[in-house]
Amino acid sequence: MGAAASIVGPTGAAAGRAAARPRIEIDNVSLRYFSKQGETLALDGVALDIAAGEFVAIIGQSGCGKSTLLSMIAGILEPSAGVVRIDGRAVTSTSRRVGYMLQQDYLYEWRTILDNALLGAEIQKLDLAQARTRAIHLLEKCGMRDFLHHYPRQLSGGMRQRVALARTLVTNPDVVLLDEPFSALDSQTRLAIADEVVEILRSEGKSVVLVTHDIGEAIAMTDRVVVLSRRPGRVRSQHLIGFPSCGTRRPTPFEVRSLPEFNAYFNMLWSELDVHVEG
Repeated sequence: MGAAASIVGPTGAAAGRAAARPRIEIDNVSLRYFSKQGETLALDGVALDIAAGEFVAIIGQSGCGKSTLLSMIAGILEPSAGVVRIDGRAVTSTSRRVGYMLQQDYLYEWRTILDNALLGAEIQKLDLAQARTRAIHLLEKCGMRDFLHHYPRQLSGGMRQRVALARTLVTNPDVVLLDEPFSALDSQTRLAIADEVVEILRSEGKSVVLVTHDIGEAIAMTDRVVVLSRRPGRVRSQHLIGFPSCGTRRPTPFEVRSLPEFNAYFNMLWSELDVHVEG
């Protein structure tokens, strides 16, 4: 394959850590929930470490617990067992250290683009002068310089998602969670925006966790792909993503799709998703 090595099987709190403490530690986390139909085990013993500055994708079949895992990292859900830590501290509630970008942009139609980008800073009662300067800088990096005083209804779907990314980053979180952020966009727009998003997130030095159903997107954007099993979600495998054909240069997401390693990664990950298996 000529690509970086795969890490086969569950890894995490007990396996092969670097000397530095991971930014995110998911330590044998399980989640059970209850409904009229009874008890459901959504996640079972998930163990995963994510380094500072690392960009990781989580893929798996619908219902395997990908978004649930993000909600636990964000402090929105509490694990039934195990613990999630950020820089060694257990996550017990939401925190300004974690930014969460959802599938929908949730922009307020009556606020300008700049005012939408400032919403998180207002809620967190940050210094609004500093936040405004940062918001303008981020929007300019997202190619939105000429739209600061426009309204969401005047923007395309891709432009709205750029604003949502800027809003997520204005509060300067250490961890950025992306939950299918491009799923509502057409394929051409997804390809175009991926390059911009990766460039911005890497330049910001964030630890990023991307949940996606798009295998190609996971390969093109991230440093490592984690495959979850069907419910209850467990870490089935992990794969370090590298492109030796480019030497030491990091290719853009658009370039990745034409590299010789891309198809090998795609076929390997596709085979692990059990898409043809029922039950």
